[in-house]
Amino acid sequence: MISFKDAFDHVLRHTPDFGNETVALTHSTGRILDEDVRADRDFPPFHRSTKDGIAIAFSAVEKGEDRFKLEGVLSAGMPQKTLSSDHNCLEIMTGAVLPKGADTIVMYEEIEIHDGWATLTKTPKKGQNIHQQGSDEQEGAILLKKGSLISAAVIGVLASVGKTEVSVKKLPKICVVSTGNELVEVNEKPLPHQIRKSNALSLASALKKVGITPGLLHLADEKNSIETKLAEALLTYDILMLSGGVSKGKFDFIPEVLEALGVEKVFHRVAQRPGKPFWFGIQKEKQKIVFSFPGNPVSTFANYHVYFLPWLNKCLTLESQRQTVILEAPLHPHPSLTLFVQVTIKWDQGRILARPIKGNGSGDLVSLAQADGFVCVPVGDKEIAKGSVLDFFQAS
Repeated sequence: MISFKDAFDHVLRHTPDFGNETVALTHSTGRILDEDVRADRDFPPFHRSTKDGIAIAFSAVEKGEDRFKLEGVLSAGMPQKTLSSDHNCLEIMTGAVLPKGADTIVMYEEIEIHDGWATLTKTPKKGQNIHQQGSDEQEGAILLKKGSLISAAVIGVLASVGKTEVSVKKLPKICVVSTGNELVEVNEKPLPHQIRKSNALSLASALKKVGITPGLLHLADEKNSIETKLAEALLTYDILMLSGGVSKGKFDFIPEVLEALGVEKVFHRVAQRPGKPFWFGIQKEKQKIVFSFPGNPVSTFANYHVYFLPWLNKCLTLESQRQTVILEAPLHPHPSLTLFVQVTIKWDQGRILARPIKGNGSGDLVSLAQADGFVCVPVGDKEIAKGSVLDFFQAS
């Protein structure tokens, strides 16, 4: 059995690159850019008005003029016009192209308009209220770097440079595998000795939140069948994510079968609770990764968030952000096990406070539904006081 830190380090040392693919801009939200994106023209591409008002030549103000004849109206989307005389002005709307011959915008609040003439009520500053061409970015500048997460704001940038398709990091193909003769389908009425499948569906739902729709496979507790189906899954998928079958029971065949299929065990059993039987391995020749979590719901869910999500982020070159919370109640550590304790969180004066949930062990689905995530309680023999800061893994 290895420590949590060693197990975590081992997982993050096995992070293959799954390559890239081109997807439509409209389907790229949440993905990771695999290319630098450059400006295809200046940003903004022209001198544009930032106010509704009039466009004038400041040279007229310098000559003492404060009254200008209106000669037209400019709106956003119109081609550039020319101011015919510095004695005149053009009405201009926000976003419109600055006309030739003009260099200053005076907003409506600082003018009075009567009978086709605009009179200044406040002396302007030369060049005011103009968003200068290229002042944000110039043509050819890198706007988005490879490795950026594509958010809603990033979609806007990609659209502005005409990227109808985007090169992104490819997501791994994942199969979620449930095990056990006791499991029946959700729509079935279980017998007294049976339970409905839940872990696989929870994992599948969590994976969909990171853009992955996994395959689903169920294995009965029969060794030859397990070996046949896992061999097929290893050919089809990049990652197997198993729930159950890795403890020390007589029907826990998974570790033995994986070894027979050429999946090298990196570690089995971690000094942690929940999730002590966690098994992790790699088929080096074909770069297949196997996460085999214990079958209890809380164990599976905790291990997914603690290990798998940081692993996926590293595979996609996305840095995982460390989160911490402040305890609202004391916690008792274990002398030899790292604990992942379910908590609810709340914001209070700019701080995130966490309150432990009293669950009923790693099979307690109800407490799992109430939790916002897990705090990591390091090994120790002294009570962790209220107000202490602990690492936090948010549940999805």
